[in-house]
Amino acid sequence: MDPVATDTASALRRLRLISAPEAVSFLLLLVCSVLKRTTDFDAVPVMGMIHGLLFIGYVLFLADAWNRTRWPLKRGALYFVLAVLPGGGFAAERMLRRELEAGIIADRARREGVVGT
Repeated sequence: MDPVATDTASALRRLRLISAPEAVSFLLLLVCSVLKRTTDFDAVPVMGMIHGLLFIGYVLFLADAWNRTRWPLKRGALYFVLAVLPGGGFAAERMLRRELEAGIIADRARREGVVGT
């Protein structure tokens, strides 16, 4: 891959890698919120901080990936909406994996001369 394609693939990988932990932290935060209201267990401040940091990382990585891939507004907004839905990060991770695999296959085909540039 040329340097631009490598940077783009790296941005997508970073976004993909943070998607699942962000989704897990969101679900755990929801569980902690329920436990706080139904028991004496209060892990919301800790889980809120962890989730907040992961969410900020997700948004920063999304902005970087969006800038590098030149996604249309609709696709970038979709990835953002997935971050604010419980479990949406898992769907984002799967979509990003497919996008990365398609990009790698297209790049390999281009290098081997199967497809024109």
